Amino acid sequence: MTSHAFPHHRPAALTLLCERPGLSHKEAGFLGHVTVAPTLSDKQRQWLVKLLSRHGLQPLAEGEVA
Repeated sequence: MTSHAFPHHRPAALTLLCERPGLSHKEAGFLGHVTVAPTLSDKQRQWLVKLLSRHGLQPLAEGEVA
């Protein structure tokens, strides 16, 4: 199976929320915000990328579609 990068931050955050029930309260709150945010700051994007990696999911695309 080929692993593809998430094209946008919203589906990446939703996947983490739906498929990783062991998230901390802080992580879940952050991801809830990310699912509705039109854009992310650099710091938010870095944390999302870190969470995806930590939980064994595919990365966020470098030039994600806004």
